[in-house]
Amino acid sequence: MLKFDEELFLKLVEKEGLAFRGQIEDIVDGIAKKGYSNIFLIGAGGTIAMMYPYEYILKSNSTIDVHAEIAAEFMVMNNKHFNKDSVCIFTSVSGTTQETVAAAQFCKERGATTFALVAEPDTPLTQIVDHCITTGSEKHSFDTFFMLLYMVIFRFMYNNDEFPQYEQFAKEVSLLPRAILDAVKSFDKQAEAFAVKHKDTDYHMMVGSGNLWGNTYSYAMCILEEMQWIHAKSIHAAEFFHGTLELVVEDTSVILLKGEDETRPLMDRVERFAEKITKQLTVIDTKDFEMKGISEEFRKHFAVSINWSVLSRISVYLERERNHPLTLRRYYRQMEY
Repeated sequence: MLKFDEELFLKLVEKEGLAFRGQIEDIVDGIAKKGYSNIFLIGAGGTIAMMYPYEYILKSNSTIDVHAEIAAEFMVMNNKHFNKDSVCIFTSVSGTTQETVAAAQFCKERGATTFALVAEPDTPLTQIVDHCITTGSEKHSFDTFFMLLYMVIFRFMYNNDEFPQYEQFAKEVSLLPRAILDAVKSFDKQAEAFAVKHKDTDYHMMVGSGNLWGNTYSYAMCILEEMQWIHAKSIHAAEFFHGTLELVVEDTSVILLKGEDETRPLMDRVERFAEKITKQLTVIDTKDFEMKGISEEFRKHFAVSINWSVLSRISVYLERERNHPLTLRRYYRQMEY
């Protein structure tokens, strides 16, 4: 097993991440009391992918008007839903992502309320927004951001009189880091086996749906393509049978990310098809993980964090097997474009 620093993970995600609960509630409660028209979840690359689960959660559990937007497109599209009463939420590890910083400035100048989660302190993004939570560490930042966004989004729902279970939910959020750790341990051999088997595979289809669609999009683009230079395609399960299925043959690597929300039957349908055609089918199913202490009601939401954590173990083994550091880039932040 490649080293996974349990002590550091629990320190950053469990102890320090959960310490922000009161601050998050104060910020969200203040915004709700003031009033707002809608919520915009804005990002680029991995951070817009991170927003898609929360857009799905709000759309399927709340009447709050929500829009997940790619930062660069958002600034040029003249979105008629955006106004001075909008709440704009951003995440950034470095706090320097060009498009995200520009979008935050764009929103701030137009009078909207801006709120960011950032790993690095004293960065351009932290200095622009009205409200900011700085976690202080890039290590395990996505795990921490996911956990904080649960509290942000469900607190908005609570204030909208749509989620009276918030207190119980928040208690279960506090159990999530341990559930992640257990999932990582139980999946580690599978992660290693996948990397060994597929170290030379030059193309993967990744299929997801519902609140795991963001992870599907992010892993294909930001990990396999950006960090490993492997051709990959993210495909929504609802769209798989409208074109992509024609490219599946016996040796096509198809990776299914199965969650526990309402869209699971869409994934089941893809799985039934793929298992008939390809011998290279990989199914990563959050139902296989215990999530100790997490209620059946909330498992579907926390599946986002569990899924991302186990995918991250595949990443470190691909790095080793392919002798290709996850930090290596040809172009990104290496040249002007």
